[in-house]
Amino acid sequence: MKRSLPHAPQLAAFATFLLRLTLASVFIAHALLKLLAYTLPGTAAFFTAHGFPGWSAYLVFAAELTGGLLLLVGWATRLVAISLLPVLIGAFAVHWPNGWYFAQPNGGWEYIAVLMAALLVQAGLGSGALAFSRVRRAGA
Repeated sequence: MKRSLPHAPQLAAFATFLLRLTLASVFIAHALLKLLAYTLPGTAAFFTAHGFPGWSAYLVFAAELTGGLLLLVGWATRLVAISLLPVLIGAFAVHWPNGWYFAQPNGGWEYIAVLMAALLVQAGLGSGALAFSRVRRAGA
C-alpha cells in the first residue's frame, strides 16, 4: 500500500515556491553585485578580459535583475527559468578552466552547475504556490 504525505500537492507547491524564491534571490543578488559593488563598467571590463564583448555585461545584468524579479513574483516562471540558462552557460565557460570546486582560486564551476540544474528543475515544475500566474488564472 502506497502512503503519501498529508496534503502532498500543497507541500509540492510550496517546495516549488521555495526553489523559485531561492533562484530569484540568487539572480537579484548577482545583478545588484554587478551594479553596486563591481559597477557596470567594471563588470564590462571583467567580461572583456574573459573574451566576452563588454556590452554583454549590461545584458547579463538586465537578464539577472529582470529574471530574478519575475521569478520572485512567479510570472512566466518556466520561460524565465529557461531564458536564464544562457547567462549561466557563459558563467560556466568562464569558470570551467578553474576546476570543479567553487572555492578554487577564481571559482570553479560546481555552483554554476547546481544553479543550471535548479533552473531546469524549476522550468519542469513551474511556479508553485503564491505565484502571480496562479493569481491571474484564478481571477480570470
